[in-house]
Amino acid sequence: MNILLLGSGGRESAFAWKISQSEECEQLFIAPGNAGTQAYGQNVDISATDFNAIKSFCIEQDINMVVVGPEDPLVKGIVDFFADDEEIEHIAVIGPSKKGAELEGSKDFSKRFMQRHNIPTAAYETFTKDELEKGLAYLDNHTLPIVLKADGLAAGKGVLICENREEAKNELRLMLAEAKFGEASQKVVVEEFLSGIELSVFVLFDNFNYLILPEAKDYKRIGESDTGLNTGGMGSISPVPFANSAFMEKVEDRIIIPTVEGLIEEEIDYRGFIFIGLMNVNGEPFVIEYNVRMGDPETESVVPRIENDLVDLFLAVAESRLNEKKMITDPRHAATVMLVAGGYPGEYEKGKEITSLENIEYTHVFHAGTKVLDGKVVSNGGRVIAVTSLDIDKEEALRRSNQYAEQIQFEGKYFRRDIGKDLSV
Repeated sequence: MNILLLGSGGRESAFAWKISQSEECEQLFIAPGNAGTQAYGQNVDISATDFNAIKSFCIEQDINMVVVGPEDPLVKGIVDFFADDEEIEHIAVIGPSKKGAELEGSKDFSKRFMQRHNIPTAAYETFTKDELEKGLAYLDNHTLPIVLKADGLAAGKGVLICENREEAKNELRLMLAEAKFGEASQKVVVEEFLSGIELSVFVLFDNFNYLILPEAKDYKRIGESDTGLNTGGMGSISPVPFANSAFMEKVEDRIIIPTVEGLIEEEIDYRGFIFIGLMNVNGEPFVIEYNVRMGDPETESVVPRIENDLVDLFLAVAESRLNEKKMITDPRHAATVMLVAGGYPGEYEKGKEITSLENIEYTHVFHAGTKVLDGKVVSNGGRVIAVTSLDIDKEEALRRSNQYAEQIQFEGKYFRRDIGKDLSV
């Protein structure tokens, strides 16, 4: 079959690598892709949100399946776009409907969904611009620290943790009255702070049946020992030592099953990934957020551990046959280290030539923010390359990823050398 993969990041590089291995895949196209994805298929210069151009391409190339990598096209309704057009309605699209994508597209929607289905999460209130004074008064009696979340998509930058009330009030004013995050902060969710260890759990759902994928832990802060500004992710580890069978049984019973039953009960069309961001609070799981696609850089750790044919699983999703499948997981540890541009997550330069990508053994190099310019691979984003190693010994996987992170060169390169170290004790 002919498959179109939408996106251009490290997540899509990992997907392209895995999809290209499938016996079901005849041709793979990636739109727009990056310098790394061209090794697994043909890059196509189409934006992942240009639905009309995507439609035309699918018709021209006789595409049988579209795999949606990033959240933006899902929140904008690409699944509905295909379903409502008789020329392309026959094409399987892996991702939720626009309504389902609200689980990520609106923090307020997701919190209300969790409330309706008794899914454990932090206590919260939502405020609009017209309710600013009410929100400021609410902060006077809120426990510290205070979590503020822009309701909509804010490119991973819409969550603030405020250590005192004055800071929280100032940020709430900026978000609501001055649109700090644009349309994303037209509403702001004020949330209870949960103290614990984060975990990412991934589920494939086919409208009726679900399959749990390997879990991962990602590292958001730019600085070692989890200091500094939040980023899109500096690395990830899979499996997660504390996610033992007893803990994951709680996750399944209290979170996964109520989530999928809620989607079924509310008749929300959902055929794709459910990413559940969790906090382990003294052994009890709480939902921090839902995402409606795989995480990045977690995908770069999770996908190499999936031994199933990924396209076979996608076909089962499209045909509501996931109950026929079992997840086959590589027992080895995966360690992903992200190489980022100097200055990231603030201002950074692009166009830096990337060298020493050769002679890398037993390790995956997943391109993220890269492109080919004048025959050379150059940086084209804040997060540039993800290096993933697998080994039965977690420390060896970490050592090898760090070794190759050192080897790969571009001007201003930075990476965290302590990914996974907190789980080594």
